[in-house]
Amino acid sequence: MSDTSFFDHKLLFPVTLPVQWQSPTYYEISKDILDWLLDPNSLTARLKQNCQTFHVEVLGQHIEPCTLDEANCNVSVGEDVLIREVLLYCDNIPQVFARSLLPLASLTGAEQQLAHLGDQPLGQVIFSNPSLERKNIEIARFDHKSPVAQLAHSLGLNFDVESNPAQVMWGRRSTFLLHNKPFIVAEVFLPNAIAYTNKINSL
Repeated sequence: MSDTSFFDHKLLFPVTLPVQWQSPTYYEISKDILDWLLDPNSLTARLKQNCQTFHVEVLGQHIEPCTLDEANCNVSVGEDVLIREVLLYCDNIPQVFARSLLPLASLTGAEQQLAHLGDQPLGQVIFSNPSLERKNIEIARFDHKSPVAQLAHSLGLNFDVESNPAQVMWGRRSTFLLHNKPFIVAEVFLPNAIAYTNKINSL
């Protein structure tokens, strides 16, 4: 990937995920991708299982009020949240776009470190914490008109709706609690990701 394309996709921050999240029972999905979407364990650890090299690229991070689309029973509309968007790579191929909402009210005590992760994967940090609680997983589908599809295109990924009009990307959203402090993480599997193959390695 050239420096120019790298710069271009960074300019898309914040990518955002304007979508209605649903219960996993809402969609009919192949068992392979569903296995990834509903995996309760660390996505970072699972990706590392399936590649030789893994790294995180931070697209951007800033503070803004939580929107109605992203609020839930744990994070309120208008509450100030730290937005963090990253790409997860396996063997230098983008696999996942992740968008995290970290309420400022949750970034106290030991959880202050979550505001200063740099290129550390969030999953690597939170899944090592014994107080971690994961609430329900919601899922959504993203078509060629979505902002994350524009990101995929800027990365040179194969999202060919002309030859395959039904092609979509799948994502999931979870609310986590660390010492009863909530935050939200949404993850979208990009085109050509390992999750769309028949690999279903689990921890």
